[in-house]
Formats: sequence, C-alpha cells, structure tokens
Amino acid sequence: MKKKLFIISAIYYCFYCTGQEIKIPDHFSEHSIPKVESKEWFILNNSKDAYAVKKDNDRLIVEKASYYKTNSELEIEGGKLIGENKGEFGGTLYFQPKGDKEKIEIKFGNVVDIFKFQNKIYFTEGFGIWGSLYELKKDSVFTYEKIESFGDALEALTIFNDTIYIVADHSFYKVVNQNAILIFRKQFWEGLYPNSVVVFDDENVFIGMRSGIAKLNFVKNTVNFYREKGL
Repeated sequence: MKKKLFIISAIYYCFYCTGQEIKIPDHFSEHSIPKVESKEWFILNNSKDAYAVKKDNDRLIVEKASYYKTNSELEIEGGKLIGENKGEFGGTLYFQPKGDKEKIEIKFGNVVDIFKFQNKIYFTEGFGIWGSLYELKKDSVFTYEKIESFGDALEALTIFNDTIYIVADHSFYKVVNQNAILIFRKQFWEGLYPNSVVVFDDENVFIGMRSGIAKLNFVKNTVNFYREKGL
C-alpha cells in the first residue's frame, strides 16, 4: 500500500513539475519554421496579418493586432509619460503634465515600452541592431540611467514572477536583478515585428507577431510556430 501511494505521489509530482499544458487556439495550427530571408519567410514578412497574445488566467488569447505599434504610455503622479517610436525618424520620451501645461521632453530615442516594476519606473529603447533598458527617476527633474544594453532592437515585454521577459527583433531575453540573460538568439521572427509576449511558466511562453505566434519552451529549448488555419 505504501509503495502504491509512493508511486502515485511520484507521478503527481512529476506532472506538477513539468508545468501546465497551455492550449493553442483551435483556429491555429503548427507550421514549419522558415529560414530567415527564404521564400517562405518573405511571404510571412509581407503579410498584412498581425497577431497579439494575451493572458486570461490559464488561457491563451490570440487577437488580430494593429500592423504598427502605437505609442507607449504610463500614468504617473501629475500626468502621463509618453514614448514615441518613429523608426528611422527617431522618437522621444516626454512627460505631459495634467491640464494645459507644456510637455517636458526627457530623452530623444525610439521608446518601445514604459512600465513600473518593483516600485520603479523603467523604459526600453530599440531600433536597428541595438536596444537598451533604462531606469527613470524623478526628483525636481527627470533623470535616467542605462541599466542594460542589448545587441538587438527590443520589441515587447511582460513581467512574470519578478522577472522581465523581453522579445527583441531576433532574440529573447529575461532580466533578473537588472541583469539580462539571453535565452534564444537569431530566431525566425527577425523581420516579423514581434508585438507582445505572455508567460505562463518556463515551458509556455508565447510571442505575437506578423503572420502568427510562437511558443517557446525554456526547459526543452524549443521554438514552435503557429499560423491561423486557411492562410
């Protein structure tokens, strides 16, 4: 009897440790991963379809997304931080005070995301072959400090279990204690403009992008690609 209980407990423990299985929406099916700049990749790159991933408790939601990412915004005391990313034309991080007061320019650059994390404010920049993570501080004036540099343009991020997860133009990182850790490099989503990322656990990480979604598994070190059926 004890042996039987031990086996059952062991099975339960192994199942629990492997993490949950997150269901891919029924209208998506797995496709082979194309080589960057191949004929198949160019078809994906030129597609007018873009998809964003969202998290609803233990359920993955995939929605049609805007072809181009909009400005990033964050409400703070006294007004709103706004980040602009105009590609080759640059961009700006500025503060728009409440009322009719004139906006305050903080930094020139292609601002991707502005977010709060562990009671601090951060923002990311990215364009071309570079990206950076900054901490923003406000006393009598706004100041900023570069926390980490990346050899890749940052595209989107999320926060899960006190860790920042960042998808870049062709790579994927997580940031722990302000230190960036490279997880995947030179992936097929280069040029497919990733726009969102959600994390359920280390075996279920999803990226939204042009033409489809990707699933990352940090434990097995695998990447899978899914497209909407009928395309």
